[in-house]
Amino acid sequence: MNDNLVSIVMNCHNGEKYLEESVQSILNQDYKNWELIFFDNQSDDRSLSIIKNFKDSRIKIFKSEKKLSLYNARNHAINKVNGDLISFLDTDDKWDKFFLKKLLKALIDSNFDLVYSKFFLVDENKKKKYINVKNFLPSGYITQYLLSSYNLGIIAVLFKKKIFENKKFNNSYEIIGDFDFFIESSINYKFFAVQEPLAFYRIHNDNITKKKLELYKQELEDWIKRKNNFYNKNYNLNKLKFFLFKMRIKCIINKIKNFMDR
Repeated sequence: MNDNLVSIVMNCHNGEKYLEESVQSILNQDYKNWELIFFDNQSDDRSLSIIKNFKDSRIKIFKSEKKLSLYNARNHAINKVNGDLISFLDTDDKWDKFFLKKLLKALIDSNFDLVYSKFFLVDENKKKKYINVKNFLPSGYITQYLLSSYNLGIIAVLFKKKIFENKKFNNSYEIIGDFDFFIESSINYKFFAVQEPLAFYRIHNDNITKKKLELYKQELEDWIKRKNNFYNKNYNLNKLKFFLFKMRIKCIINKIKNFMDR
């Protein structure tokens, strides 16, 4: 198992606040055969100086020549990897000590193409921590499950590089690029689920899905509109459309609140 080089992709734009803790969770991994592809996307804070303070040859730093969209930056970063296995960790999140070891073992034992785990949601404002999903996670071709209940976190996956060679992140999206990537990949590749929470996703005021809820809604509407013929023919989109309906209501409520606060 130790022969498998895992390439960890970390995209960064002004991620200084939690960066040290995030990188330290990689250095603390029980599995040691990894490289960190740190792709700085025109940060103007202390992110670069923080990452350079880690004196470890496995950390490889790249800097974008211009500001890129998130998923364009992810594509650029993945083009730098040397391993046949890829995982993601964002600058405000972190991993359990055994994240890589347990996911890699599951990937090898199952002989599937991608393994994903449960993860903790850490609410910075409410000072609470809870598991993202309590129910049993399915394995295999799980497209319908993801369409009905999307509980896959990009920080809690390990997958074979061949998936990316056949499917890139859609640069036109700012928020749902990972949703699009994993839904589309799940049609042709088998996913294996680890039932244990092994990553920590931090909820805070700067989460893009909270700050740009209207854009989130628009991108999801666009995705359903463009993919509707294929997915309606082969899958059930009712729960996804109901999720979108609730998001529209939330956007209307937010607009009313903003108007009242003027």
